[in-house]
Amino acid sequence: MLTFKNRTALVTGAGRGIGKAIAETLAQHGVTVICVSKSAESCGAAAAGIVAAGGKAKALAVDVADGGAIARAAEELLKEFPLIDILVNNAGLTRDGLLFRMSESDWNDVLATNLTSCFHWTKLIGRPMTRARWGRIVNIASVSGVMGNAGQANYSAAKAGMIGLTKTLAREFAGRSVTVNAVAPGFIKTDMTTEFVNNPEASAKILEVVPLRRFGESADVAHLATYLCSEQAGYITGQVFNVDGGMAM
Repeated sequence: MLTFKNRTALVTGAGRGIGKAIAETLAQHGVTVICVSKSAESCGAAAAGIVAAGGKAKALAVDVADGGAIARAAEELLKEFPLIDILVNNAGLTRDGLLFRMSESDWNDVLATNLTSCFHWTKLIGRPMTRARWGRIVNIASVSGVMGNAGQANYSAAKAGMIGLTKTLAREFAGRSVTVNAVAPGFIKTDMTTEFVNNPEASAKILEVVPLRRFGESADVAHLATYLCSEQAGYITGQVFNVDGGMAM
């Protein structure tokens, strides 16, 4: 059994997919979870589901691409929760397209949501962790940030940036017993991947490069992320864990 000592977690992008699965799994282990997403409806539903299942959760609608909005949200949260012990930076979006067809706004939107948001949340939520000398930060990157992926220059750059940020912050925070790790999912069945998962021709082509020959589930990522947030993972930091069916071996 994983152990958590009255911990509070903030999970971004918790309204659906991987983020929701992580929030639910943490709650099942007794963690109080702050479910963050841009949509009040989606994070509200996620938090309500956790509470209905007997867990503890709070919903918070924040546009993570807006640094000012994150600062205001963090200030209010730290009044209610003097210490947020666990931070999972999961919020993300895609604006796919070949480089020569990619607009500057498509580039900026993806970098702001997927990478710059991690900078803001970690700077604001991570400082109390370092003072308390305990904390867990898990950044949900992507196999695209490890291998690259044609048509995803913005997304791959953002996710690779998350990996670099993870390794640097692991070194900066280690002396304060705050661990920082990254999880890099491959092709996971979520709303973001529905288009090709439900397309037999596209799925067959994708699965040719996945040694396990199947798509992953959100739970596959959630279980690993939850372990990395637990007491048992205290000697693991600065690492990137691929959850990709063997793609990036």
